[in-house]
Amino acid sequence: MTESQIPKMSSPQSQSAIAQTLTANNLGISPSLPEFLVPSLILSSSTASINKASGLSLVDLVKEAFNHGYSDVHLGVGEIPRFRNQGEMQTTNYPETDKATFMSWLREILTDTEIQRFQERLEFDCATQYEFIRVRINLFDSLRGYGMVLRLIPLEIPSIKQLRLPPIIQDICNYQKGLILITGPTGSGKSTTMAAMVDYINRTMPKHIITIEDPVEFVHQSHKSLVRQREVGMHTLEFDKALKAALRADPDVIFLGEMRDKETLNTALKASQTGHLVMGTLHTISAVKSVERILSLYSGQEKEAMRVVLAESLVAVISQGLCRTTDGKRCAFHDILINTEAVKDWVKTGNYDEIEALMKQSRFDGMTTMNQSLFTLYQEGRITQETALEMSPTPNEMAQFLRGRL
Repeated sequence: MTESQIPKMSSPQSQSAIAQTLTANNLGISPSLPEFLVPSLILSSSTASINKASGLSLVDLVKEAFNHGYSDVHLGVGEIPRFRNQGEMQTTNYPETDKATFMSWLREILTDTEIQRFQERLEFDCATQYEFIRVRINLFDSLRGYGMVLRLIPLEIPSIKQLRLPPIIQDICNYQKGLILITGPTGSGKSTTMAAMVDYINRTMPKHIITIEDPVEFVHQSHKSLVRQREVGMHTLEFDKALKAALRADPDVIFLGEMRDKETLNTALKASQTGHLVMGTLHTISAVKSVERILSLYSGQEKEAMRVVLAESLVAVISQGLCRTTDGKRCAFHDILINTEAVKDWVKTGNYDEIEALMKQSRFDGMTTMNQSLFTLYQEGRITQETALEMSPTPNEMAQFLRGRL
């Protein structure tokens, strides 16, 4: 790919103009890509000269990360480029990035309007796609200057089986209605797990699936299901409004990239009670904490009413993290809560300690705790004893597992 062929996000109008003069093969873009994903590949002469002078284009860095299996590229003014390799930051021998070079990288992937929007707001999220990888982009300002993190997203969606997820996760996908939560801290693999679940439904069931994301990460092609993906800021202005609109679009499954606020949660709960399967993510560290987090948004009599609504709507909470395996890769470990009749009663009364105790004893229902999940990985030889203790939310209990006392 030459410097004049580096992908750049642009409006549909500009894409159409380029398409009239250049073929997909000339652009270096796979002809199989959907038309709406084919970006503009024309750089200004000033951008090209800057990249030539620095000897390093953004596509070079993304390609290097892709070739080595890195998950993220970290760039910033006054900093050397870095990669995230299996969860750990890795430095490079590249020189510090100056502002001119950083701005040239922005012009590879953003339009002038988008750059201006970033400079006004000092934060910006978007995504772009190369022929070999899709990239989620986060831009921000900092003490040293502008910064950017690129998250590499595979074009091929991994299956539940390929990810070696617990079998109960596939069973959860078969529910016709209710609320499914995928939770965990940033970088815990939530998006990958959710994409695998959506892909399973897409390939096995005749459903209408609507996703609302910021930005769109994994791109789904319709198979047995009809899949429509909407990006906040591009195809809709707000999560809550898009969700309300989705209810009028005859959906079977609604996937929310993130439940950001009380209004979105209220609409999601309403949708789950009216015959839709709603899937969403939260940034919480355990299944029970996810339930507490949702109810903490309410107070007084409203909270008591929402306990009942959540108890009746919830299907499952899948909380996960990632840990390093013995072969140098990473795998997920889980905290899975299934909304059984006993769990419903305790959600209504707020007996969270009882729920945690029940999870430890209900593996036959598909439930598991993070310690149980980590201990299973240890028994299978996939992680070391040290990793199990390091990643455990309660190391003392994990130590007892490892000593055979639990």
